[in-house]
Amino acid sequence: MTALRHSVGSLLVVGLSGAELTAMDRAWLRLIRPAGVILFRRNILDAAQTRSLLDEATEHCASFSLRCVDLEGGTVDRLRDALAPMPSAQAVAVLEDDAMAQQHGALVARAVSAFGFNTTLAPVLDLALPASQTVLGTRAVSSQPEAVTAYARAFLRGLRMHNVVGCGKHFPGLGAGALDSHLETPSINRSMGRMLREDLAPYRDLIDELPMVMVNHAAYPRTASGAAPASASRYWIHSVLTKRLGYRGVIFSDDLEMGGILKFLSIEEAAITALRAGIHLMEICHSPELILRAYEAILQEAERSVSFRRLVLQRASLVERLRRERFSCPTAAAFSAEELTSLRDSILRFRDEIQSRAMR
Repeated sequence: MTALRHSVGSLLVVGLSGAELTAMDRAWLRLIRPAGVILFRRNILDAAQTRSLLDEATEHCASFSLRCVDLEGGTVDRLRDALAPMPSAQAVAVLEDDAMAQQHGALVARAVSAFGFNTTLAPVLDLALPASQTVLGTRAVSSQPEAVTAYARAFLRGLRMHNVVGCGKHFPGLGAGALDSHLETPSINRSMGRMLREDLAPYRDLIDELPMVMVNHAAYPRTASGAAPASASRYWIHSVLTKRLGYRGVIFSDDLEMGGILKFLSIEEAAITALRAGIHLMEICHSPELILRAYEAILQEAERSVSFRRLVLQRASLVERLRRERFSCPTAAAFSAEELTSLRDSILRFRDEIQSRAMR
C-alpha cells in the first residue's frame, strides 16, 4: 500500500496556497509525496523567499522533483513583479532572428534558475489565428507553423544552455479556439488533415527537442476524439502524440482545475481518465481539496482494479525514469544581490532592444 500511495502521488504536480507553507500544506504534501510543485505570483515575493519555499516543499516530494513556473514572457510572467517584465514570445518571434529567440530562452532560463526553479512551462506552440486572438494574444507567435517552430527551437536551445526544462504547449493546438479553456471547453472545428499540416507541425518538427508536452482541454469534434477534451482523449495522447508522432518525453496535463475539463468530468473522473488516456503527470494548481480528491480517486480505483493498479505502477516507474533523465541537474546556486541586479538589467536591456527593433 505504501508503494502504491507513493506511485499515485508521483503522478501529480501541485500548487501551493501562499508564500510559505502552512501546517496543512505540510500535512498533505507528506501524505501525497507529489512529483513536484508549480508556483504562481501568489507564491512569489522575491528570490530568497521563493527558493526557501521550493526547498521546503520539495523535501516532501518524490526524488528529482519538478519545480515549475509559467514564464513565457508578456502576459504570462510569474516573475514580473519580483524581477523584471520579460518581453512576449510574439514580440521576439516577429523579428525572425534566431539569436534573439535563443537569448530570450536564455534570459528566461536564468530568471527561473535565479528563483530556484528547474522548469518553465514554455514555449507556446499554438498558432496565432484570428479565432484565438482575444484568448492567446501575444502568447502565440505566428500563424505560420514554420515560424512557430523556428522561434521555439531557438528558445529551447537557450533554456538548455542553463539546464532548464521547457514544455511545448498546448497540444494539439488552441490556435483555432475562440473560448478560454480556463473557463470553458473550446470546440475546435478543424479536420485531422488540416491539423496535421498546420497545428501539429511544430510538435512533429520538434518531437525530439521537447522535454515535456502539455495537453490542453479543448475538444476537436471533426476528429476521432469527438467531444472529449484532448486531456481526456486516448486518441490524442496515445494514438497521435505517442504513436503517430513518436513522442517519448513527459506528457503533462494542463491544470485539471480548469473549466475546460471540469465542465466535462469531475476531478475524480478527470484524473482517472487522463491516466488511462496516456497522461504521465497531472497538474492541479490551486485547491488542496481537489488535489486530495484526485489522489484518493486514483488510489481507490487502483485498489479496486488490478489492471488500473498495474497501469499506475507502470506509469509511476516510467515517470521516475523520465524525471531522472530530465530533472537530475542540481538546482542553480542562489544568486547574489549583485547578480540579481545584473540579470534584471539584462532583461530590461533586452526588452528595450526588442522594442527598438520593432519600431524600426
